[in-house]
Amino acid sequence: MTANWTLPERFTYQGHRIAWGMVGEGPPAILAHGSPFSSLVWRRIAPWLARHRRVFYYDLIGFGQSDKPDADVLHGIQNRLFATLVNYWGIERPDIVAHDFGGSAALRAHLLDRVEYSSLVLIDPVAISPQGSALVQAAKAHREVFAALPAYIHEAVLRAYIGAAVMHSLREEEMRLYLAPWLDDGGKKAFWRQIAQMDDKYSEDVEGRYDEIRCPVTILWGEKDEFIPLKDGEELVRRIPGARFIVVPDAKHLVQEDAPEAIVAAVLDVWRQGARP
Repeated sequence: MTANWTLPERFTYQGHRIAWGMVGEGPPAILAHGSPFSSLVWRRIAPWLARHRRVFYYDLIGFGQSDKPDADVLHGIQNRLFATLVNYWGIERPDIVAHDFGGSAALRAHLLDRVEYSSLVLIDPVAISPQGSALVQAAKAHREVFAALPAYIHEAVLRAYIGAAVMHSLREEEMRLYLAPWLDDGGKKAFWRQIAQMDDKYSEDVEGRYDEIRCPVTILWGEKDEFIPLKDGEELVRRIPGARFIVVPDAKHLVQEDAPEAIVAAVLDVWRQGARP
């Protein structure tokens, strides 16, 4: 499955196509990716989880193989899309594994849209404000300048940005997979658009309500994360009563690449502890 990661299905949301797929059998689970990535991050993980669950995965609107509209594609819409997909798939109380902005979408869907989960595993989620790297802050202030970068400079910035998310350098064929959605003209505009839309107000909507979460929560954090520092993970676990916190050594923000085995082990442990009848 690693070499043949596909999203064969399409769902139309507010006139835009959302790419998704499903693998495995059993109780439902959903994998949600973050920015600037796609469901590709789960390619090494989903096959193992699919031995225990019917695993749904999708590309967020504005990312990967889903449409990239000139519109809100971050916090303000992703939780509503998430809730709509749960209804569309006809599933109840799925297990959730969510990374980065996927974590934000899952938290907001639970707290704002009342989507119920059996368990929630968060991996370096966007959950505590203030947020945003130096690149994000510069791009927010000068979006038109960044969107007009020559293609070769745009690609160089992308390579550096994605490369900073991993502890161990990606092979060239892996890097090309992550770059591909953002390299044509539409992709370049979409990349800088989603960067410019990052706003603390969406975390502020819910971060005072984390004690209202209604399912077991496990939080994994790359020890060397340079996108969202470890201290944010420590603060998040403090705000969620009973949450379990796992620091993943020798990993940065994209734990799926640095230590996929840590995610598989943690998720399966959560699922065993909450085994369904």
